Amino acid sequence: MAKADPTSALETEIEEVRERLAGTIDQLLYRSSPKTIASRQAAAVKAVYVDPATGQPNTANILKTVGGVVGTIVLIVALRRITK
Repeated sequence: MAKADPTSALETEIEEVRERLAGTIDQLLYRSSPKTIASRQAAAVKAVYVDPATGQPNTANILKTVGGVVGTIVLIVALRRITK
């Protein structure tokens, strides 16, 4: 009967490890889901342009982005005029 206790403890430990691994695999599947990734990225972009504390637009970052887009358009137009 001395062998029953270590075997039982080992079986219990194996079951616990299986449950932890199953949970880990479920978490990895959730994190790698395209829908979850898109949701995280959308939240990250929104966090740049909206202040999370107040919910108000972050005008400094919005103006930086608009300035970059306008500058790029101006550069493209200028390069097209020069090359013609």
